Amino acid sequence: MEKILIINPGSTSTKIAVWEEKEGMILEEDIEHSLEKLSGFKKIVDQLEYRTECIREFLEKKSLRVEEFTALAARGGLLRPLAGGTYEVNEDMVRDLERGVQGEHASNLAALIARELGKSKNLPVYITDPVSVDEFNPLARYSGMREIERRSLGHALNIKAVGRKAAANIGRDFSEINMVVAHLGGGFSIASVKGGRIEDVNNANEMGPFSPERTGGLPVGDLVKEAFSGKYTQDELRRKLIRKGGLVAYLGTNSCQEVEEQIAKDNQEAKLVYEAMIYQICKEIGAAAAALAGDVHIIVITGGIARSHYVVEQIKEKVRFIANVLVFPGSLEMEALALGAYRVRTGQEEACRY
Repeated sequence: MEKILIINPGSTSTKIAVWEEKEGMILEEDIEHSLEKLSGFKKIVDQLEYRTECIREFLEKKSLRVEEFTALAARGGLLRPLAGGTYEVNEDMVRDLERGVQGEHASNLAALIARELGKSKNLPVYITDPVSVDEFNPLARYSGMREIERRSLGHALNIKAVGRKAAANIGRDFSEINMVVAHLGGGFSIASVKGGRIEDVNNANEMGPFSPERTGGLPVGDLVKEAFSGKYTQDELRRKLIRKGGLVAYLGTNSCQEVEEQIAKDNQEAKLVYEAMIYQICKEIGAAAAALAGDVHIIVITGGIARSHYVVEQIKEKVRFIANVLVFPGSLEMEALALGAYRVRTGQEEACRY
């Protein structure tokens, strides 16, 4: 019987789950990491030992041993562009994750952590539908600058998982309809999904709305001035853009709950910043709908921020003229990772090679 340990690092937490063949998901937990603790690491890959130890402590607390598992399923990171599917982690993948071949992101840690945990027992490690799944419409690749191409980097795993659920909800097949899926977490991925393929999506580290930690798209001229101001090294400026931007930059917190508590106390600055974030989300949904020529069967809101009634109701008010809105709070990533590994383990699907 298959028993799979699932590892999914996010900006400020690491999700852990245990999935069994007959029972499904039997355990899920978020290991929270304070912003203060994470700020002590220069690069995300530097968090590897810390986050691995957190998971070891979690397993010990739950009286779980690594040798109980038949495989580990990890979230896919910012790898080279590749087709959707399930991949067994190999040395080429490890090397690209360590060097951040397409940039820094917490998801880069997942396969590295899983490999570290499983290596003593030689357990296989899999990723499914990684961040770098590339199904772009050719037109979406053009940036306006010959030297720079837009890249397909987003929350592909959850976008596809909730897309299938949403399609089933309205009695349709995922491969037959068009939808806009807005994944709202520490970073935002807002995708145009056509016939089950992610034809366009903002790079959550560099484009789109600002989020709890990321600046999103910025006025280019002013960003160039900052880059050449002498105030930052390249690494320091990048850290400011993807870990100290958005709500953190304006309000000193990445917690939407804290911001909403401040709004409830009539903090007008918090209200303006928060509603500016929501405003930008709605603009990006509109842009994604335009990329589908307005032929949108449904809009899906998902991710951790989809738990916020405040955010969801404001988004609905602004975008419901495009299509009906369905909400799937949190994510289906853990189940999707387990099932991807399970399909390979049981011969239903062949593992892709990186």
